[in-house]
Amino acid sequence: MARSMAVVDYDPVWPARYAEEVALLRDALGDECVRAHHIGSTAVPGLAAKPVIDILLEVRSLEGLDRLDSAMRAVGYRPRGEFGIPGRRYYPKGEDARTHHVHAFETGDPHIDRHLVFRDYLRAHPDAVDEYAAIKVEAAAKFLHDSEGYQAHKHDVVQRLLADAIAWAGRRD
Repeated sequence: MARSMAVVDYDPVWPARYAEEVALLRDALGDECVRAHHIGSTAVPGLAAKPVIDILLEVRSLEGLDRLDSAMRAVGYRPRGEFGIPGRRYYPKGEDARTHHVHAFETGDPHIDRHLVFRDYLRAHPDAVDEYAAIKVEAAAKFLHDSEGYQAHKHDVVQRLLADAIAWAGRRD
């Protein structure tokens, strides 16, 4: 069975699922985990999403985190290394039926701010949420079992919304 890119309506239980999983991860990783953030579409109230909880972990060091791969495996995550993003550690939970993704960066990595600004921008801009939801639903309809096609179809909209989010964040500072 191939992994599905099905997009569903926002589920208000997603924040609780995030909180439960973070507690599990904090127990597994101890003080290597500095902070955790709910990111991705499931972190934006009202946004349609693939029902997979994205968690961003800020860690003390990637080397320290790498030494805890067995602890991540013990709680159901599969270490995948950088997986295309230098300075990241990526861990999916579940094979084709994914439930969670962990994206880990060392505290201070610029990718952290990018993820948080994008999330916060969407939370503050309902029109952007509607636009993003529409392209996600369209992408899922065209690329239900093709994650690369799904991502590529959304790419231009995501990049424009990210640029808008960065500009918006700059105006808030």
